[in-house]
Amino acid sequence: MSPEIFIPMYILGSISTVYLLTRFHRFGKVKRIAKGNKPLSWIISAIPILLLCGFLFINSSTMMMVILHLTLFWIFTDIFARTFNKIFKKQNKHYFAGLCAIVFTTVYLGVGWYNAHHVSRTEYTFYTSKDLGQDTLKIALIADLHLGITLDGEEFHQQMIRIEKEEPDLVVVAGDFVDDDTYKKDMLKACEALNVTTRYGVYFIYGNHDKGYYKYRDFDSNELEAELRKNHVTLLQDETVLINNSFYVIGRQDKTQKDRATAPNLTSGLDHSKYMIMIDHQPNAYDEEADSGADLVLSGHTHGGHIFPGAYLGEWFGMNDRSYGTEKRQNTQFVVTSGISGWGIPFKTGTFSEYVMINIKEDE
Repeated sequence: MSPEIFIPMYILGSISTVYLLTRFHRFGKVKRIAKGNKPLSWIISAIPILLLCGFLFINSSTMMMVILHLTLFWIFTDIFARTFNKIFKKQNKHYFAGLCAIVFTTVYLGVGWYNAHHVSRTEYTFYTSKDLGQDTLKIALIADLHLGITLDGEEFHQQMIRIEKEEPDLVVVAGDFVDDDTYKKDMLKACEALNVTTRYGVYFIYGNHDKGYYKYRDFDSNELEAELRKNHVTLLQDETVLINNSFYVIGRQDKTQKDRATAPNLTSGLDHSKYMIMIDHQPNAYDEEADSGADLVLSGHTHGGHIFPGAYLGEWFGMNDRSYGTEKRQNTQFVVTSGISGWGIPFKTGTFSEYVMINIKEDE
């Protein structure tokens, strides 16, 4: 995701704020308290709007997201109520449609809050005819921590304890580890958390947010890189590592980098009889990566859609080849994780937070 996505959200949010003001004004309680004083009734109607502004303490994007959802559900409940009353020729003395909109939005976003803050475990198993040097290769995949929005450094450390207990052969970090709003203290703790015990180590690629858009955080990308290397994390920027003389890990630069190599160029000099794991933050080069001969491509970036119907929109408009889950093209298996956290908004209404365990097994 890129920051530009929030521009239309802010515009719609401003329009929605005016709409909600007119909806709150319809409650009979407002008019009874105002006792016929119209200016006072509008002032009273503005109080719930001011309460919604309390979400600014999280960030402005969260406030706008709450306002947009409330507006959308309110429109639906109003339409439903009017249709129902017209069909059954009823007249309601109380504004139940507005109350239903408020309750439904609260429950809906409450579930979204839980989905964002509760990290689930997802597991996939794939098979290969290639010699892995072992019966099963166990990969832990994480992406899109965006450190700070739902997980701070210590909370991420607790998730890495969970992952380490699974005894993965290697850990893959598929980008967007930090964000513009990440604090250095959390970055340091999270890098330290990556110093886990595995058979083959931890492999990291940059996402589109890791190097920062706005340059106002209290550390730079050089400090991030230094801390990762200090904690024995292998950074791959269009680079390849041969592990145990049995399989490759290929880390791509992010799509935003103008000088990144093509996937076929990265695999052209490799031994294609060995298993090839490619890491690409953004899942939007599937045909190219399938042509490269990679066996497994691991991505994040989409957050699984994050806010419904984001996953569908991303695929319909061609921004992503896939928003979540698995797909196979030619002989290449693709996996997209919804991420261990999210970006900018502490709700996930279209998906959930996760880490992924992938088992690669040799065909029997």
